[in-house]
Amino acid sequence: METRAIVIENYGHADQLKASKVELPELGEHQVLVKVHATSVNPIDWKLREGYLAQMMPWEFPITLGWDVAGEITEIGSEVKDWQVGQKVFARPETTRFGTYADYTIVDDHLLARKPDNVSFEEAAAVPLAGLTAYQALFTHGQLKAGEKVLIHAGAGGVGIYAIQLAKNAGATVITTASEKNHALLKELGADQVIDYHTTDFSEVLENVDLVFDTMGGDVQVNSFKILNEQGRLISIVGQPDEELAKTVAVAESIWLQPNGEQLQEIADLMAAGKVKSVIGHTYPLTAAGVKEAHELSATHHAKGKIVLTNE
Repeated sequence: METRAIVIENYGHADQLKASKVELPELGEHQVLVKVHATSVNPIDWKLREGYLAQMMPWEFPITLGWDVAGEITEIGSEVKDWQVGQKVFARPETTRFGTYADYTIVDDHLLARKPDNVSFEEAAAVPLAGLTAYQALFTHGQLKAGEKVLIHAGAGGVGIYAIQLAKNAGATVITTASEKNHALLKELGADQVIDYHTTDFSEVLENVDLVFDTMGGDVQVNSFKILNEQGRLISIVGQPDEELAKTVAVAESIWLQPNGEQLQEIADLMAAGKVKSVIGHTYPLTAAGVKEAHELSATHHAKGKIVLTNE
């Protein structure tokens, strides 16, 4: 079927984004078609648009960006058992050139989660990529357990906000870094200690930390090794840790998100119970102009919370 989408036909600046008609692939037997009510912007979107991921994802143009969706199922594949037309869902679909900046998108049925009734489409759309990244860094790779001490860098960012809440719900002591204007919010979300990175070097005030979630890379990552104990783990989503430094701790690795419907459903259940919430800092319409503005804001790295695109 044909859908309106915001696409790029070449790599480059945000002015490459344009509205177009896209022919979606035929629905697979284990796939559903979702009417997109909202999607969100993540750094992968504009990094791919600028061509940074061209070797990793050598796709044909046009490319529809976006890998978060919240919406309603309008069609199901022949072998889909657990989902029905009309259900409200959200997901981090597989990374293909048919993304979610569109009126309709295709999602594999095992990647879907139910949208809780008490969560809006916008709040749900903010979650999948950022929330799953936080979940997998903390638990799948970081093995965070109750009673442990975790440092989450850049707590006010899209990923950090979910990481703080998930770590707190798991019974950890949560430390994060953020500029002072965001301290009250992050404490409300569950941070036990918030360090103002403008005025304080975290590596001089912390010690015996069990897990560092690195969302920054560079010197921040290097200095994080100073505060970890011998059984400490460093999980990064921005760069491979230095091999020599990695030998000083139990685990040091860079991870790449794996879409996972079961984990997303766990987060959905926490949201339904009021234990995890989305913080949406900015909302734009799902138009070429709206997406362009959203990308430019995301690329500054100074957005608070998530940037959501609405398609109502």
